Amino acid sequence: MTPIRIKKLNEKAIIPTYGTEFSAGADLYALPGESIVIEPHKTVMIHTGLAMEIPEGYAGLIFARSGLASKRGLAPANKVGVVDPDYRGEFMVALHNHTDEERVVEGGERIAQLVIVPFLKAEFSLADDLSDTVRGEGGFGSTGKK
Repeated sequence: MTPIRIKKLNEKAIIPTYGTEFSAGADLYALPGESIVIEPHKTVMIHTGLAMEIPEGYAGLIFARSGLASKRGLAPANKVGVVDPDYRGEFMVALHNHTDEERVVEGGERIAQLVIVPFLKAEFSLADDLSDTVRGEGGFGSTGKK
């Protein structure tokens, strides 16, 4: 396990937890206290009350919780949030209501999941041509459905 330093910005904040021993994502919780209403097709920034120190060479990826998205139509507005290792502000989730009905997020509810992943920093260099591959320029479904 890699230690991640966390600072509570609010004493009520809940430290992320893993649902099972083999979970890749740690659950992020809405700051306990009050319920948050999300109108149909609107986005609300949900506070966690936490700041974290992601290690250099890693990023925090914030994904939807599958049950919240599939059963209640609530998922991060940006699909996947990317937290850089030099960010020290509060972790917040831009939760979007994809339904035609008002949704309520309770304080202390699990709202997203955080996956910590290593990344490579690329050095981009201009080239006149690229190496050939079997696939070539095929994209957007070019490899088929099965």
